[in-house]
Amino acid sequence: MKTKTINMRGFPCPKPMIEAKKELSKETTEGILVMVDNMPSVQNLEKFSKSINHDFSYVKKSNTVFEVTIIKTTTKSTLINHQQLTTNHQSPITYYGVSIGRDTMGDGEKELGKILIKGFIYSLTELETPPKFIAFLNSGVFLTNENSNTIDDLKQLKEKGVEILSCGTCLNYYNLKKPAVGEVANMYEIVEKLSSTKTINI
Repeated sequence: MKTKTINMRGFPCPKPMIEAKKELSKETTEGILVMVDNMPSVQNLEKFSKSINHDFSYVKKSNTVFEVTIIKTTTKSTLINHQQLTTNHQSPITYYGVSIGRDTMGDGEKELGKILIKGFIYSLTELETPPKFIAFLNSGVFLTNENSNTIDDLKQLKEKGVEILSCGTCLNYYNLKKPAVGEVANMYEIVEKLSSTKTINI
């Protein structure tokens, strides 16, 4: 059996798992070998593999090189039944928004927070049901600035119909220009959006 090699070294979580999921969704793919450079990525791939009943193994080549092998062990019909079972036991959210109030995610080291917020926004691009809007407040407006590393992901979300809203007062406070993607919104518009649906607050 041939396995396709996917080199994901240098890519933070959750991209290795997302790329593995894409490749395994192809009917012609029987197995993959994913190269990653950190243990959390190995653990995420293991959790993903077990969730869909695929065989998982890995080899540690060095402290920065791990080779993860995932082999399909379920049929297409089994996977469909698994997805249907999951759907039947969960109420899918079809309309929700996201409010991002800073340019990092979580408390602690700022550099780690920047990596996490980048990964969060990227993950939104991969969801089957993306949010209806993303509102950026306070230092969160730096993420819509032209120098932000999240711009490409935000542009992709906008193409999918997601409204990208940056607080005008916040932009003025930080002396930022018009956002590189999306629109400037006032607080009333943002509150209207937030009060009309379920919202994930970051």
